[in-house]
Amino acid sequence: MKLTNKTTIGEIAADDFRTTAVFSKYHIDFCCKGYRTIEEVCKKRDIDENILMEHIEKARTSSANQSFDFKTWPVDMIADYVTKTHHKYVEEKSPIILQYLNKLCGIHGAVHPELHEIHIIFSKSIMDLTAHMKREELVLFPFIKKMRSAQSKGTSFETPAFFSIENPITTLKEDYITEGERFRRIASLTNNYKPPIDSCVTYKTVFTMLEEFDKDLKKHIQIENNILFPKAIELEKTFEKVF
Repeated sequence: MKLTNKTTIGEIAADDFRTTAVFSKYHIDFCCKGYRTIEEVCKKRDIDENILMEHIEKARTSSANQSFDFKTWPVDMIADYVTKTHHKYVEEKSPIILQYLNKLCGIHGAVHPELHEIHIIFSKSIMDLTAHMKREELVLFPFIKKMRSAQSKGTSFETPAFFSIENPITTLKEDYITEGERFRRIASLTNNYKPPIDSCVTYKTVFTMLEEFDKDLKKHIQIENNILFPKAIELEKTFEKVF
């Protein structure tokens, strides 16, 4: 992919996930707000376009291992990967983090009242993410698999209750905007996940787990917003032309 200042952040991240390290360094949202171009981001954040593009190119040509090339995967395979990897991660890690946050609030909450806000924000996030993932697993992903099956068999299918796949996708992307805002707030409250110097082991563990959760969620959103959703929308359009 040729890189220009008109290329969107999401396109760059989708083309090569190694570039997300650059965006993270500059605190550029590459998942929820991946629709913005390099030009737009640099103007808003007062970043030198040439320097940013140079760093992106270095990341794209680095020897670091690149993650899976999801762009080459069929949509049903990506949906399965998201479910088995990222949905499973949320389901397994969130109860542990909540348990530790409860403990921290009880022990250190009086001295560090920000812990209570972190706990409230994370709890709301998990509640909403759980509902979000269920909508994907029970509605969106089965429809994606139905389209993929119809494509391979050369058949058609009934129009879904949501009429077009773009409707549930729009709602799901709005959910992610909310989650992005929540974790930016958590990052701020935790000083970018840096526990106090005199913090106990539990304190350090919670901040480490929150940071890992944040990173995994960014990957999760990046795969869906910038790769899976666009591919699913394009797949649906092929049926409008063929059947």
